[in-house]
Amino acid sequence: MQEDLHLDGEGSVQVQFEPDLDVGRAQVFAIYGKGGIGKSTTSSNLSVAFSKLGKRVIQIGCDPKHDSTFTLTKSLIPTVIDVLESVNYHSEELRPEDFVFPGYNGVLAVEAGGPPAGTGCGGYVVGQTVKLLKEHHLLDDTDVVVFDVLGDVVCGGFATPLQHAQRALVVSANDFDSIFAMNRIIQAIQVKAKTYDVRLGGVICNRSDATDQIDKFNEASGMRTLGRIPALDVIRRSRLKKATLFEMDPSPEVEAVQNEYLRIAQALLDGVEPLENATNLKDRHIFDLLGYD
Repeated sequence: MQEDLHLDGEGSVQVQFEPDLDVGRAQVFAIYGKGGIGKSTTSSNLSVAFSKLGKRVIQIGCDPKHDSTFTLTKSLIPTVIDVLESVNYHSEELRPEDFVFPGYNGVLAVEAGGPPAGTGCGGYVVGQTVKLLKEHHLLDDTDVVVFDVLGDVVCGGFATPLQHAQRALVVSANDFDSIFAMNRIIQAIQVKAKTYDVRLGGVICNRSDATDQIDKFNEASGMRTLGRIPALDVIRRSRLKKATLFEMDPSPEVEAVQNEYLRIAQALLDGVEPLENATNLKDRHIFDLLGYD
């Protein structure tokens, strides 16, 4: 790490990295949202959708729980921070197979992990993960990188993927709590957009048969809906089976959700227009805006 280079806003203590620590030519998407809203489900199924469209994909889980990629790999894989610790942080002793694991349909899975609770910085872990991937040339032939970032934490450490991404996406349900969290995330993304290439892409409505509350928020904030995944029990069952939706037994509802993920993935590959003017709302504004008349 070194000082300087970008100023992340007044009062910022966010982590900075070497200027050459970039992902490279890949399209990079960072996915945020309220804890438990389905970011990992969304990320994993999007990763498979990208792979079904012929892209080489790496998914990077950025949560100390390291459960982002288990539907891809069918296991809880070792984290980058764990394998680094096992070699006393001598990264030159690691091989790619120590921290990168093949998943369904060729998606490569990485779990960054995180520092012990109450210690360290998540940003360091994300930075070390990208550094390892670059050192082992694993990003050279990668088309898409998906960062699955924990909860709605927008501190310096877990905002670090925004320094690598071109588009940041938010996962939200059609309810007050997840929209309230989305509002905070929008603010963090727009702050980063002042000094990095990342731009806000839009919201993926998850577990939502209706979108009336998200529609209200979008109209007031300038946010945009990229897609909608309904509240289907097959999605819950896919997690219990440790599988993506693309591996579930065929049915009309499964095929419909698969097609929606494929549509979202193609739209992202084609390049969704950045939401330059979207803005977060005051807390009181959201409180008064959402709900039923």
